[in-house]
Amino acid sequence: MSLEPLLSASPTIQIHAFAAMGAFVLGGIVLFRRKGDGPHRRLGRFWVILMLVTALSSLFIWQTRTFGLFSPIHLLSLLTLGSLWLGILYARRRNIRAHMAVMQSLYLGALVIAGWFTFMPGRIMNKVVFGPDGGSPLASAAFLATSIIFGAALVWLVRRASGHFRRPRPA
Repeated sequence: MSLEPLLSASPTIQIHAFAAMGAFVLGGIVLFRRKGDGPHRRLGRFWVILMLVTALSSLFIWQTRTFGLFSPIHLLSLLTLGSLWLGILYARRRNIRAHMAVMQSLYLGALVIAGWFTFMPGRIMNKVVFGPDGGSPLASAAFLATSIIFGAALVWLVRRASGHFRRPRPA
């Protein structure tokens, strides 16, 4: 593992990657700690800032071009910006259930799932983890299997933390 491929990338890619990594870690903390208190709000605001930096910086990454300067991944950036706005709006209106659903979906979709694609062969994060040549096919297969297991566990944990697996209380 070497950060050299990332550190030799453009400043825009570096900003995007480090903001996304920070948002991934901080988002995990926010998702699994107590909700609604002062620290939750402060950490949540910082997470939103990291997500804004991640989404906005991605609009200036043009390595893969499909429509002029843009590619379908840029639609995810726009969806992320809209979801951030909606999640904040729900929190301010005290619609906590909707706020929680938007923010959990945003974490899972924009960080976990989209982040997984950054480890595909030929991508910078693949070179960071597996080396300049992308590693062996066995390493890529192991990464894929681990990713699926990790993703399933994360979905289960988020759903468990949000109360989806709790039995309703008798009336």
